[in-house]
Amino acid sequence: MTWDRWWLFAVTVFLIAGTPGPNMLHVMTRSVRFGFARSVWAMAGCLSAVVFALSASALGLGALLLAMPRLFDVVRYAGAAYLVWLGIKAWRGAGKAEAGLDPELPVAGPGVSAYRLYGDALLTGLSNPKLILFAAAFFPQFISRTAPAVPQFGLLVATFAASECSWYATYAAGGRRLAGWLASPARQKLFDRATGGLFFAFGVGLAAARV
Repeated sequence: MTWDRWWLFAVTVFLIAGTPGPNMLHVMTRSVRFGFARSVWAMAGCLSAVVFALSASALGLGALLLAMPRLFDVVRYAGAAYLVWLGIKAWRGAGKAEAGLDPELPVAGPGVSAYRLYGDALLTGLSNPKLILFAAAFFPQFISRTAPAVPQFGLLVATFAASECSWYATYAAGGRRLAGWLASPARQKLFDRATGGLFFAFGVGLAAARV
């Protein structure tokens, strides 16, 4: 892989990674509710999902899903259902965390374990199987056939992961700035319903999309 080819890949994935989606929205909401430091667990969960999807694509899962559309549909609809469930949960629990009415959305960040923050983020990241297909179609364009593929793929995954991490931190920092403004219960309720609506829209969009 030439330096020019890697640089083009790095710029492209940086722009792609910054596009608002379920992972970025999840990290931002965790930062709003639990603080930047604890949102790192959510970042780790989302990043683990991304690295898993990219690695699975390299191992041929992308080709398998394309060859078995029914299997892909099962995975896709399961992911869509999870995103829709997150949206409904956020909508129904809008504003209740601050009032202490929803035990699943406690006021104090330490009330939720790091394991749960990581696990919820991991499931959110795994909810979109299209990343596997994206990697299967996109990555080979930057891999030279005259050099060993594994080191090149490792470099591409590391670059993608670094871009994701930088954007996670950016969205989490933005979430902390929102936290003060959301001190008002009315604003918190509006924010919860807005994010719930976005998760719901992501889920419906994933279910309706065709590959």
